[in-house]
Amino acid sequence: MARNFCAVDVGTRSVRAGVFAEDGRQLSRDVVAITVHSARASHGEYSSEQIWQAVCTAVRRALDASGLAPSDISGIAFDATCSLVLTGGVPLGPDGRDTIAWFDHRALAEARDCTATGHPLIDRHGGSMSPEMQTPKLLWLKRNRRDLWDALTRAEDLTDHLATRATGAPVRSACTLTAKWAFAPDLGGWQQDFLAAVGLSDLSDRAGLTDPIVPPGSRAGGLSETSAAELGLAAGTPVAAGMVDAFAGTLGGLASAQDPAATLALITGTSNCVMSMTPDPCAAPGLWGPLQNAILPGHFVTEGGQSAAGAVLDHVLASWPWPDDTAPPDHAQVLTRLEQLVARDGAAFGRGIDVLPDFNGNRSPLADPLALGVISGLSLDRSLDGLCALYWRTAVALACGVRQIVDQFEAAGQPVNALTIAGGLTRSDLLTQLFADCCDLPALRPDAPDTVMLGTAMAAAAGSGLYPDLPSAAQAMRRGVTRFEPESAGRYDRDHAAFRLMQRHRADLRDLATG
Repeated sequence: MARNFCAVDVGTRSVRAGVFAEDGRQLSRDVVAITVHSARASHGEYSSEQIWQAVCTAVRRALDASGLAPSDISGIAFDATCSLVLTGGVPLGPDGRDTIAWFDHRALAEARDCTATGHPLIDRHGGSMSPEMQTPKLLWLKRNRRDLWDALTRAEDLTDHLATRATGAPVRSACTLTAKWAFAPDLGGWQQDFLAAVGLSDLSDRAGLTDPIVPPGSRAGGLSETSAAELGLAAGTPVAAGMVDAFAGTLGGLASAQDPAATLALITGTSNCVMSMTPDPCAAPGLWGPLQNAILPGHFVTEGGQSAAGAVLDHVLASWPWPDDTAPPDHAQVLTRLEQLVARDGAAFGRGIDVLPDFNGNRSPLADPLALGVISGLSLDRSLDGLCALYWRTAVALACGVRQIVDQFEAAGQPVNALTIAGGLTRSDLLTQLFADCCDLPALRPDAPDTVMLGTAMAAAAGSGLYPDLPSAAQAMRRGVTRFEPESAGRYDRDHAAFRLMQRHRADLRDLATG
C-alpha cells in the first residue's frame, strides 16, 4: 500500500503545508499567513499560538485537497525559521507574543560580547557571533527583560517547539542545536564553559536544555490525541525530528544533484542561504560551520547567506513613490515587464543604478550586522519602467552578493561546479538565469514545486520507518531538475566590480563617521 507524508514549512510570513507521496511527488499544498510584529527597526516577534493555529489550518486544508484520509498519512515533520520560542508566565509583548523572529537584531551588543570570548565555538560561526543566533538573543533577554527571564521555563527553536507541541513530549533536533545554539557535537556537545563566560551558566535550567536530542529524520514521537484532533490527522502518526528551513531545502535540493559534494544549495526567500553539505569540513571567515551531522550523518554543513533578499525586493516595491490614485504593481507585474526590458536591453538594463542590498546587515562574507543598504544612481523617475530598473539592479546586487559568497567557499577549498537553486526567487526564469550568469555556474532548479517542503517530507518518511534512514528517504524521493546554463561568461563582471567598490566606499564612510 502506498504511503503518504505531511510536511510543514513555517517561513517568515506564512505557513505552508504539503502532502507528498512516497516517491516525492507533491499531491497538495496550502498556505496560511502569519503575523510578524516589527514596529521597531531590527525587531521582530510572533505568537507561537497563532503560528500553531496556522499550521493546523494549513495541514487540514492540504489533507482535504489531497483527497486522502487521515489514516493515509504515515508521518509528519516540521521545518521552520530559526525563531526563538520562549515559554513562561510573562509575554514578550501584546497579542500573545512569545517568539523572537530569526531576523531580529536587538542583541547586537550581546553578539559582540559572545565574540569577545574567543571561544572555539566562535570559529563555528565564521569568526563572529551573529545576533541572529540564539545565545545572544537569550543573553539580551536576561539583561533586558529580567521579568521574563525569571519566569522562563523553556526556550527552543521554532522547529522543535512544533514537534514538541505535536507529540506532547520535549524533543530537540540536532540540526537546530548545531546550527543556532551553543552546541557542537565535535567539541563535546553543549559548550557550558562558553555559556558561563557570557553569563548564561543558568541557561540549562531556564531553557530546558536537558531534553532528548535526536538526528533529523528520526522518530521524535507520535501525534498526541489533542494535536491529532487539531491537525485533522490520526493520533499516533509518527512525528520526525525536523530541520531549520534552509537545511530542509538543502536536503531537498542536493538530493537531485549529480555531484552533491561540489554543488552549493542556494535557498532563496525572505533571506538567501548558500549551503554546502560535504563529507569533509569546510570553514572560512564569514561562513557558519562546519556543522557536523546537521542534516545527514557523516556530513558537514557550511552556511553563508544574505539576511535580506526577497525582503529587499519587497522593500523596493513598498517604498516606490507610486501615484496615490494608481494601484502599485506587484512582483509578478514587475517581472513580466522586466522580461521585456531585459530582452530589449540585455544585462545593461538599468545600469547607472548600483545597489548594496545589506538592508539588514551583511551575514556573509563580511559578518557585519551593522552594514546598511546603499543605492546609487536614483533620479526623479516615478514610472513603471523606472521601478523595474531599480528592481532589476537590486536583483543583480543580490546575485553579486551570492557570487561573493561562492568565492568565499572556493577560497576555503570547497569545489563548486553548480548551484542548486530553490525558493521564491526561482519562480522567475529571468532571476534564475541571472544567478547562473552572475556566478558563472549552472543553476539546477529542482522540478519539485517546493524544495524546502520536499526535504521535510523526506524527514517525515524516514521518521515513519518506511525508509531505513534519512539518506535512503532522500534518494527514493528526489526529483528531477531543470538546468540553466550561464549564457555569457563575464556578463556581470562590471557589476561585481562595482559591488565590491561600493563595499569599500561604505567602509571608508563609516570610518569617517566614527573617526
